[in-house]
Amino acid sequence: MSNPHVLCLGEVLFDCLADQIGLKLSEVKSWTPYPGGAPANVACALVKLGTPAGFIGAVGEDEPGNTLVKLLQDVGVDTTGVQRHPTAPTRQVYVVRDLAGDRSFAGFGKYDTTEFADTRLQAKKLPPALFDEANFLVVGTLELAYPESEQAVLRALELAAQYDLKIILDVNWRPVFWQDENTAKSKILALLKHFDFLKLTKEEAEWLFDTKDPGAITYRLNSLEGVLVTDGENGCSYCLGENEGKLPAFSIPVVDTTGAGDSFLAGFIHQLSKSGIQSLRDGETAKRVVTYASAVGALTTIKPGAIASQPTAAEVDAFLADHQL
Repeated sequence: MSNPHVLCLGEVLFDCLADQIGLKLSEVKSWTPYPGGAPANVACALVKLGTPAGFIGAVGEDEPGNTLVKLLQDVGVDTTGVQRHPTAPTRQVYVVRDLAGDRSFAGFGKYDTTEFADTRLQAKKLPPALFDEANFLVVGTLELAYPESEQAVLRALELAAQYDLKIILDVNWRPVFWQDENTAKSKILALLKHFDFLKLTKEEAEWLFDTKDPGAITYRLNSLEGVLVTDGENGCSYCLGENEGKLPAFSIPVVDTTGAGDSFLAGFIHQLSKSGIQSLRDGETAKRVVTYASAVGALTTIKPGAIASQPTAAEVDAFLADHQL
């Protein structure tokens, strides 16, 4: 396996999706577990597209943890950065779905959010050699909610700066992981100066910046090379260098939106690693990169689960050819 070009730090877990859609948590009769966790989703999607990626995170010394690590390895994700915790369980999240297939997080079963292994990710165990070989670091915000894993995030940002990686923040705001919304907002905003690219949903953009305009966010922060704002079926908007634009979503039958944003981000990074960041200075190239990312995201929605539904590069190319793009 070649050294990972992209490191994805955060959570890997099981999304337990409600088998019955349109019901509240208490009404659901049965659940199907799907591997997920935004940073793990991004890593798997990258590998399937052909960009070597590694995952950094913590799971329990339990059967779900074993299953998730084996899945990452089977996909081809580098797991050198995976830590195992002897007593804390691997996280499972219960997810209900509405009639349109859109999902919302409904809790963690019998555990409190602070009890899972991913909250125990240790800064001192992060392998510097991984950063030495990589070009990009992708970070979520969920691990900032817990003291131990927050220190690991800060250490990863130090290592990424030391080895000159481009750092991408996927905001991935999930209130259910946090005790307090204001604490979350202040912690995320305080770290923004460390990042080169920012990917967020329309709702996250409005929550953090009171605007969904990626150009306005870019100019306000003045340290970013690019901002991507996704809005589900309404498409996405972007500001990459001096180039701004808005693209409609591809019109396809949606089964499950889980992981679509993660696949979108993977498609974007895959194109960046192929063509180089300098290429984004060209308006047509920037548009083509975001169109590719949108296709990867769209193709992930036509089957259930975040990882199992991710497309290969050949499938994305065929999809774009079919749409004459």
